Amino acid sequence: MFYIGFDIGSSSIKASLVDANTGKAICTLQEPNEEMQIVSNQTDWAEQDPEVWWRHICTASRRLLNENKIKAEDINGIGIAYQMHGLVIVDADGNVIRNSIIWCDSRAVSIGEQAFSNISEDRCMGHMLNSPANFTASKLAWVKQYEPENYDKIHKFMLPGDFIAYKFSGDFTTTISGLSEGILWDFKNSEPAQMVLEHYGIDKNLVPQIVETFGVQSKVSDKGAAESGLQKGTPILYRAGDQPNNALSLNVFEPGEVATTGGTSGVLYAVTDSLKASEGIKLNNFAHVNHSPEKPRIGKLLCINGCGIQYRWLKDLLNLSENSYEVMNSYASQIPIGADNLQLIPFGNGAERMFDNRTIGSHISNLNLNTHSQGHILRAALEGIAFSFVYGMEILKKDHTQINVIRAGNDNLFRSEIFSETVATLIDQEIEIYNTTGAVGAARAAGKADGAFDFGTMVSQNDYVQTFKPNPEKQNYSIAYERWRTTLNTILKNQKD
Repeated sequence: MFYIGFDIGSSSIKASLVDANTGKAICTLQEPNEEMQIVSNQTDWAEQDPEVWWRHICTASRRLLNENKIKAEDINGIGIAYQMHGLVIVDADGNVIRNSIIWCDSRAVSIGEQAFSNISEDRCMGHMLNSPANFTASKLAWVKQYEPENYDKIHKFMLPGDFIAYKFSGDFTTTISGLSEGILWDFKNSEPAQMVLEHYGIDKNLVPQIVETFGVQSKVSDKGAAESGLQKGTPILYRAGDQPNNALSLNVFEPGEVATTGGTSGVLYAVTDSLKASEGIKLNNFAHVNHSPEKPRIGKLLCINGCGIQYRWLKDLLNLSENSYEVMNSYASQIPIGADNLQLIPFGNGAERMFDNRTIGSHISNLNLNTHSQGHILRAALEGIAFSFVYGMEILKKDHTQINVIRAGNDNLFRSEIFSETVATLIDQEIEIYNTTGAVGAARAAGKADGAFDFGTMVSQNDYVQTFKPNPEKQNYSIAYERWRTTLNTILKNQKD
């Protein structure tokens, strides 16, 4: 028997099959092969057709069954992970009214800022733990303000994962974790955020039925079975946004545990049991997958836009192709810690929330044309990105976040010993590396909900790769970081002045 997991990204759908007894990943595939289209009719707009997600889900599920010679009745349950913050609106017949306004669309920024001011920072942070900002509630308010004819047709609004669950089952449902990522959950009163709904004039009846993150949320209907190839009655057992799901995939559930990724952008996701939030602009606070009013589990999320994209830019600039990242790391490893006082500030990928949404750009500082080589620039880049993670963890600690264990996927930057050892040494914390994906995590979460296996043991047995330990010789790392931070502070001060 097996569990099936789906990860709905904005580029593609990934689907995984895991063994119900061992939790071992059997197969992972992607649909489509090319990136899905993002419609951008105006600057800063980003939309996708939710029905396209569903078509690729159906293709992926049929492929998993056919290519692995598995019968539909062999699937015990479904897990769903999805791109966060998107808005899907449907009418009473379940028809999509307009394209989904997805996570990277920023049309509702000013609406969220005004709501933060009108509702008040104290009430927003005390109840929702966040500013409404550009999240799902503000996107829905935009539709109400600028497309009233579409708003009037709405029967339910949903997040992307809610919509896929609806297509499988015919039931309109959501989760507390999902509502919290839309800034639609009141943690203090443990209910949908009435103050946000009332401020925006949104009918509370548009909120779907709330179900548990783990457990039987709904079951595949006749229509869902006919389209997906899965058996009628197969339960949907789990649903979560991509960042909480990534943390789950890395076995991050409890206070003091941190999940991190180092892809194009970087993410720090720290679990805490505190409902207090003081860094409202720099951090987001969402209900983690195991949150409950009786036992709070909040995921504090910090994004670093200037991350792997900086290293990729250097790769392209230097015209490296074959085994390029391995070659780059080899060059960098020949250079001493601190890159002979060459610093790279890697924030050239737009506004950074940890600098209060300022755009400061990428900078190379102290370049000496007589002594610095290609290897120095590569080392400075790896260290600069690592330093930005350390800087982010300092913000988390200011927000009263405990950091006891850090787990990362075996992707991109965390494959680099220079990068991982630099972070581990400066924060004096081991970094555990695991080889897993969001779709595998979602499938395993369905098994966890079903009581099929011990999640932590299964992750350790199947996915563990290695641990990066702090270097006991910390002094040179500390000197390099302080120089980098001094350069960063000078840039921030000069731009502010």
